[in-house]
Amino acid sequence: MSKHPDDWTNLPSRRAARGRQAADPRFDDTVPPYWDDDAVPEWEEPPADEAWPDPASQPAAPPNAPAADEPATGWDDPEPATVIQHHVPARGEPRRRPQPEPQPAAEPDAEYSAGAAGSAAPGADSAPYSAERDWQAADADPGYEDDGQIYHDGRLDFFEDEPASGRKRPVRTKKRARRRRNTIMLVVFAVFAAGLVGVVLFLQNLLGMGGGPEDYPGPGEGQVTFTVQQGAGPLVIAESLVEQDIISNSETFLGELASQADGREVQPGDYQMQYKLPAADAAAILLEDVGEKVSYAAINRTWREEEVFAALSEGTQIPASEFAELAKNPQQFGLPEDARNLEGYLFPGEYRWPLETSAKDILTELVGNTVDRLTKDGISDPQEQFRVLTIASIIEAEAGEADYATVAGAIQNRLKPDNTETNGLIQSDATVTYGLGRKGYDITPEEKADKSNPYNTYAHTGLPAGPINSPGGPAIDAAASPADVPYYYWVTVNLDTGETKFAETLEQHNAYTKEYQQWCSTQKEGRCS
Repeated sequence: MSKHPDDWTNLPSRRAARGRQAADPRFDDTVPPYWDDDAVPEWEEPPADEAWPDPASQPAAPPNAPAADEPATGWDDPEPATVIQHHVPARGEPRRRPQPEPQPAAEPDAEYSAGAAGSAAPGADSAPYSAERDWQAADADPGYEDDGQIYHDGRLDFFEDEPASGRKRPVRTKKRARRRRNTIMLVVFAVFAAGLVGVVLFLQNLLGMGGGPEDYPGPGEGQVTFTVQQGAGPLVIAESLVEQDIISNSETFLGELASQADGREVQPGDYQMQYKLPAADAAAILLEDVGEKVSYAAINRTWREEEVFAALSEGTQIPASEFAELAKNPQQFGLPEDARNLEGYLFPGEYRWPLETSAKDILTELVGNTVDRLTKDGISDPQEQFRVLTIASIIEAEAGEADYATVAGAIQNRLKPDNTETNGLIQSDATVTYGLGRKGYDITPEEKADKSNPYNTYAHTGLPAGPINSPGGPAIDAAASPADVPYYYWVTVNLDTGETKFAETLEQHNAYTKEYQQWCSTQKEGRCS
């Protein structure tokens, strides 16, 4: 016999199942049509004294039940069939799986068997509907098998939207999924919060904020030189002080600096301080050298006298002409008679002076710094100092710092009496253009031959009339102690990298000169002039 739900030839067996379930008081439709195998205990046998209900005591068949002589369609009932009832255990009572015990087989009723064939015999007597008869007929049917389905209104509920197992997803599985989502959200939030805290701590460290007590009690420990770079603002200064453990807290220092400044600013330079200073003491030291207000000037290497005077005028508000007038008498500053001006003696560096400082006092300080450097290098004679400064100014103009000593040695070789390679000529383009009143290295053959230019080292042997710029300390050191080299020639073949090539002969020097000219041909106009 077919068991397929769409095969209606099995309808009597299904009716039998429905009747048997309706007659069983343990069934209750308030229990959902699925079970949680993990939550429901195994079936427990009912007590021995619990008997099955007497079929005769069951309610009569519904009025719409088909008679024995009617076709057994089962789908035209005007009223829905009784919904299967499942037993709901009380709190604390074990849950029992609704599995009815098998009943002894009974002889099938002849009239019902005729209906079980699929249609009633013509003229057969109609018999009242009996649930017991349906039950017995189902037991007698060898093809019947309780498939565990629930029948509503005589139809099979397929639960097409449920999984193949026929069970709904347990509620506790949904709770676990919800807990996993909550856990993931908490982890993401924790990672974000940790990152935010890290950024805040990084910015605090970058700005020197926090960390350590608000202020050191003082009075300070040891000694340290603190340098304020040109252009450094209060925040950068405060950060550097914290990094060197001069102060403990940058915020406290900034507050003290603002309260003490009174319009003043910390000036670039070196300051003698102590470790673990109170913020107020550190601010006072940085502002102490400033005084009320100061003038400031920075002198660069290679600057000529007029460029230095312009910078001094801008920083001190003293007219440049006043400095130039003083430079016309260089001897008043202790220079030798050969000195025509203060060129070469205006030592490069950063300077600060009180506002009332005079032009002469300013020039005296610059010249004094140059003489001090020469004296440090063992050059104390004023005339020799003048000669060394002249060589140093040529080195500063034509070589990179890495080649200072080598270029000084080549110049020294050219100045030797036995020099037959250049016959005492230095042949420096920078000296020629200085005498012509311009900067650069482009000179014409006529300019090289012009003997009226006292700085023309192509036309005059030996050194030019004097220094041609303001050489710095390294150039002065190289001129005072030139390297012992065999070279007479040098040329910088790449102005960007400062690469300089040296030669002992003119032939080799000319080859290097062509290399320099080749490089210049690839540059923008005016780059090599």
